[in-house]
Amino acid sequence: MNQLLRPKLTIPPQLSVSESGSFARYTFTHRVPAIIHQVIAENNYDDSIVNQLEALAQNLLQEQVCSLDNDGGTDLAAWTEYIAPHKAKYWLDAPFYFIESYFYRRLLQITAYFSLKPEQKIDPFELQKRLDLVKSMKLVRLEVQQHRQSLSDSADKQDPSWQQTLMNLLYLNLWGNRADLSLKPTRAGDFNHEQMSTQPQTESIILNDAAQVVNYLSQGNQQRIDFIVDNAGWELISDLLLVDFLLASNAVNVVHLHLKGHPIFVSDAMIKDVEETIDLLAKDQETAVREFATSLQNHLASGRLILQDHPFWTSPLFFWSIPQELRSHFAQSSLVFIKGDANYRRLVGDCHWAKTAVFSDICCYFPTSLVTLRTLKSEVIVGLEENQIKQLDCEDSQWLTNGTKGLIQFWEIQPFSVE
Repeated sequence: MNQLLRPKLTIPPQLSVSESGSFARYTFTHRVPAIIHQVIAENNYDDSIVNQLEALAQNLLQEQVCSLDNDGGTDLAAWTEYIAPHKAKYWLDAPFYFIESYFYRRLLQITAYFSLKPEQKIDPFELQKRLDLVKSMKLVRLEVQQHRQSLSDSADKQDPSWQQTLMNLLYLNLWGNRADLSLKPTRAGDFNHEQMSTQPQTESIILNDAAQVVNYLSQGNQQRIDFIVDNAGWELISDLLLVDFLLASNAVNVVHLHLKGHPIFVSDAMIKDVEETIDLLAKDQETAVREFATSLQNHLASGRLILQDHPFWTSPLFFWSIPQELRSHFAQSSLVFIKGDANYRRLVGDCHWAKTAVFSDICCYFPTSLVTLRTLKSEVIVGLEENQIKQLDCEDSQWLTNGTKGLIQFWEIQPFSVE
C-alpha cells in the first residue's frame, strides 16, 4: 500500500492572480466578468442580486477575501478554515485556485443558492449546461450508434477489437473535455462538437499513455473503477459512453462517478446533471440513444453505477489534502479516472512546477493507480521534455491555455517500500 501523503518533490509556490501576463490574471480581468454577466443574462434574479453581481464584476481586483455570510450552506465551517490564511488579502494577491473556488462560492452566496429547499435551488449555470447538451445531440446520436455496434462486435477484453474500441473511447473522452463553459462562457452551446468525435487527433496529444491504460484495463479482473467527473453536457456523455462500455463488456464490475455537490466552474457536473442527461437520452428520437439510456438506468438500478458527491470536490484544497474517508474509498479502486483541467491542477498542485518535473514523483501520494485526461486550459503541466516544450512554444504561444492540446497521463501505484 502506498503510504506517501504528499508529493516526493518539494512543492513550489502556488500560481497567483497578481502575476502580470498570466492566465490567472486574464481569468479575473476577462473570464470571470464574462461569467458573471452571463449569469445575470440567463437568470431572472431580482434587482438586489443583479446589483450585487454587477458590483462584483466591476470590482474584482479591488475585492478582499472576507468571511462568508451564514447563507445556509453546509460548508460554512470548512470555508472558515479555508479563508483564514487569506482573510483580508486582495483577490489579486491570493493563490489562483483558492480564489477561483472562493469566487464561485461567493457567487452562490449572492444568488441565495443555499437558502432554498433542495427542489427549489436554482443552478445559475443551468441554461448553459442544457444548451451544450442539446447542441451536441447530433454527435451523441452518431457516437451512440457506433457505441452500440462496438458492444455487439467485441465482448472479450483480450479481443483486439475490444482494445481498439476502448482506445477510441479514451480519445473521445479526452477531446470531450474541450467543451468547458468556464473557458468561454459566452459560447455556451456553440462548440463545434463534430471536432470532438472519435477521430484520434493523436498529433495534438502531447503526452499519450492511452496504450498503457488499455493494457492495464485488459489485464486481470478490475473489480471497480472511479471517475472524478469534470463537465456536464457533451463531456459527460463521453464519460457515460466509456463507463457503459466497461460495464456492459464486464471489464469492470462497478463504477463510481464522483460529482460536485453544488454548481462550480460553470459546467461542472452534479448528480442532477447526470440524471437529467439520462432522462433526455431516454426521450430521444433514435432507438439506439434510448437503448443507451436504458443500459445506464439498468446499471444504476443494479448498483453497478453509483453516483456520489462529497464537499471536498467543491473545496479549494489540492488532492494531497483529500479527507481520510475519500482516501480509503479510492484505495479500494483498481483505477481512478481524473477528468479535466481543474482536477489536474488539484492533482499536481496549481503551482510553479517545472514543465519537466516527473509526474510520478508528484502524484505518488495518491492511494491507487490513476489516469488523467485533460485538454490544456491552464499553465500547469508536468512530464514534458525540454525539446518538446521548445517546439510547442514555437508552434503556438497559447498552447498551454487554449484547449487545442491534450494529454493522457497514467500512473500505476507501486508497493510502498522504505528506502
